[in-house]
Amino acid sequence: MRTPPNILFLYADDHAASATGVYGASFGVTPNIDRIASEGVTFDRAFCTNAICAPARAVVLTGKHGHINGLSDNAEVFDPSQDVFPRRLQAAGYETALFGKWHLKSDPQGFDEWEVLPGQGVYYSPDMRTASGTKRYPGHVTEVVTNRALDWLEHSRDEAKPFLLMLQFKAPHRPWRPSLDEISRFEGEDLPI
Repeated sequence: MRTPPNILFLYADDHAASATGVYGASFGVTPNIDRIASEGVTFDRAFCTNAICAPARAVVLTGKHGHINGLSDNAEVFDPSQDVFPRRLQAAGYETALFGKWHLKSDPQGFDEWEVLPGQGVYYSPDMRTASGTKRYPGHVTEVVTNRALDWLEHSRDEAKPFLLMLQFKAPHRPWRPSLDEISRFEGEDLPI
């Protein structure tokens, strides 16, 4: 019998595919994404069903366009009781987790564990909403989200089950605030438009 694959779903807000090496960037700033892509699956025929944050996220979860899943703008509240793919994976024996930006104005459902940013979230020392309340973490939001996901992978998940881990980053959403140790990383460099 074939072992079900683990699924790591990376979602970066407002991040153009062409800004990653795997999809053609020439300035080599995404070596880890490129490595993960070389060992997994990439999509070269995907398209965006909605360029607005919350509706695009609802489409990913439901597989249905916004006029059908009920979310066509950022002001509406997503109905998480709908058929969402994480719940289907749970029914198939997967353990599911979500860390990072949610932006759907409802609590995530279909996840065994979740920690999400309230609204858009902030870049520094972000709060994370959980099923049991809100927690604040020191540091840059990208590092916080990554570390929460790594902690779950290394210490909390059931290793007897395959997993779905949705790792959803706020960055590079405007206002583009890098971690303090990377703030001058590209100073003096001429980057392609």
